Amino acid sequence: MMIWTSFAALASGICNAGLIAMVNRVLNGTGTPGAALVWAFVALGIGRLGSNFLAQFALAHFAQSATANLRRDLIRKILGVPLRQLEEVGTPRLMVTLTEDVTSITEAMLAIPTTAVNLSILLGGAVYLGWLSPMVLMAMFVFIVIGAVIYRLLIQSGFKQLLAARSEQDRLFRNFRSLTEGIKELKLHRERRGVFLSDNVQTTTEACRRWAVAAEVRFIIAQNWSQFLFFTLIGLILFLLPRIEHLDPHALTGYVVATLYLMGPLSGALGSLSIFGRASASLRKIEELGLALRVPAPDADTGSCRTAPASFDHLALVNVTHSYRRENEEKPFMIGPISLSFRTGELVYLVGGNGSGKSTLAKILTGLYVPEGGEIRVNGEIIDHRNRDDYRQHFSAVFADFHLFDSLIGLHSPTRDAQAREYLEQLHLDHKVSISNGRLSTTELSQGQRKRLALLTAYLEDRAFYLFDEWASDQDPLFKEVFYTRLLPDLKARGKTILVITHDDHYFHLADRVIKLDYGQIVSDAPGAEVGTETVDGGDILAEAKV
Repeated sequence: MMIWTSFAALASGICNAGLIAMVNRVLNGTGTPGAALVWAFVALGIGRLGSNFLAQFALAHFAQSATANLRRDLIRKILGVPLRQLEEVGTPRLMVTLTEDVTSITEAMLAIPTTAVNLSILLGGAVYLGWLSPMVLMAMFVFIVIGAVIYRLLIQSGFKQLLAARSEQDRLFRNFRSLTEGIKELKLHRERRGVFLSDNVQTTTEACRRWAVAAEVRFIIAQNWSQFLFFTLIGLILFLLPRIEHLDPHALTGYVVATLYLMGPLSGALGSLSIFGRASASLRKIEELGLALRVPAPDADTGSCRTAPASFDHLALVNVTHSYRRENEEKPFMIGPISLSFRTGELVYLVGGNGSGKSTLAKILTGLYVPEGGEIRVNGEIIDHRNRDDYRQHFSAVFADFHLFDSLIGLHSPTRDAQAREYLEQLHLDHKVSISNGRLSTTELSQGQRKRLALLTAYLEDRAFYLFDEWASDQDPLFKEVFYTRLLPDLKARGKTILVITHDDHYFHLADRVIKLDYGQIVSDAPGAEVGTETVDGGDILAEAKV
C-alpha cells in the first residue's frame, strides 16, 4: 500500500512540475494560449487531483486497517500477559495507550498522503528549477539545508515537550479513573472534592497544558522560520541573483513563480512534523508498554476451538511461594511456602484476617498468579507455562472485585437461555432480569444482585472447581442462608470442588475443611465440624466476648 501511495504521490509531483512550467510559459508568452496548451493544462490538473485522491483514498483504508490491527494486537498482548504484570502496569496506562496513543498514530498515518504529495511537489519543482539553472539550484539547496538544520534543532525541543505532555496524560487518566470510581465519596465530602479538583485535576491538566503549549510554541517558531527562509530566498532571487549572474527575464520569472508555488507544499511538509512528533511520542509509549507486556510465552490462548479440560481427581499445591511489595512497606509480603490438596466433591472454607493473603492465594490456585517457588500439580502433572491456560479452564470464580459482562460471552450451549432462566428463578432475579439470545436485559442492580448474576454465569460454565471470594458479604441474611445451606451443597452433590473465602463463622460446620491463613502462612487445616468461631478474623476478641 505504501508503494502504491508513493507512486501516486510521484505522479502528483510530476503533474505539479508540469503545471509550474506551463504557468511560467503562459506568463512569459505572447498572444492567446492555444487549444493544445489549454487541454494540456486541464490534463495536468486532472492528473494532479486524481493522483492526490488515489494516494489519500488508498492510505485512508490502510491507516484505518493498521489502527484496528494495532488495537487488536495490544489487546491480544494484554490478554497474554500474567495478571500480576498487568497490575503493575496499571489500568490508566493501558487505557491512555488504547485511546490517545492509537489515535495520534492514526492521525499521523492519515497525514502521510498529504506529506508524500507535498514532498513530490517539492521534488518536481526542484527538477524544474534545475532545468532553468543548475548552479542556482545548488545554491538554493545549500541555503535550504542550512535552514532545515536550524528548523530541526527548533522542533527537536518541541518533541521533548510532547513526550513530557504525554507522560502527564498517564496521571490525568488516573485522575479520570478516580473521578468515575470515587464519585460518591467526592460528592459526600466537600473538602475532599475541592482538594481533588485543585490538587489532582488542576495540577495535572495544567501540566499537560503547559507542556503542550511549550511544544506548540516551538513548532510555531519553526514554522515561521520556514516562512522567513522563503521570503529571504525570494528576496535573494529578485535582488541579489541578478547582480551575481545575468539571467534571462523568463528564467527569473520562472524562479520566482516556482518558489512562490512551492511555499505551500514546503510549509505543509514541515508542519506535518508536529503531527509525526506526537505520533512518535505515542509510538514510544506503546513500544515501552510492549516491552512491559512482553513475556517469554503466551499466558492466555485466545483461540475458541480448544475444548475444556477433563475434570481432575486431585489438585495439589506443593511448597508454593509468592511475594509482592505492599504500599508503605519496605519488605515484600510473602505467601508460603504453602502445601494444600483438593479432591473432587470437597467443600473447603478459607478464612483469615484482612491482608492475610487469602485473595492472593486464590489467584495462585486459579493460575492467575504464577508461583515464584514450588509446584502446582493436577493428577500428578506439573503445571507450567505450557499448560497453565488449560489448567485455568478447570475454574469458575467470582472474585471480590468481579466484573459482570452484559452477555453470556463464550457460552454456546443450545439450552443456554433455558438454563439461565432456571438459575434466574433460583437466584430470585427472574422478576428483574430477563435473557434473550445470551444477552442480559440489565446489569444495573444492587451489588448483591450483581453477584448473583456472576454466580449464574459460573453455574452455566459448569467447571470442575468453583471459587467464591467473599461472595456472601453483600447478600441479605435470607439469601446468605440459601447460599451456604442450599447452593453450595448442591454444587458439592454435583461433584464440584468448592473453595469459599468467608468470614461467616456460623456456617463453618457445613464445610468439609476450614483452612486458616495468617500472614501468608497456613496456621490450621481442620474439619469444619471441629472449628469454632475463634478461627476467624478478630477471633480472640470474639472468644473474649463469649466469655
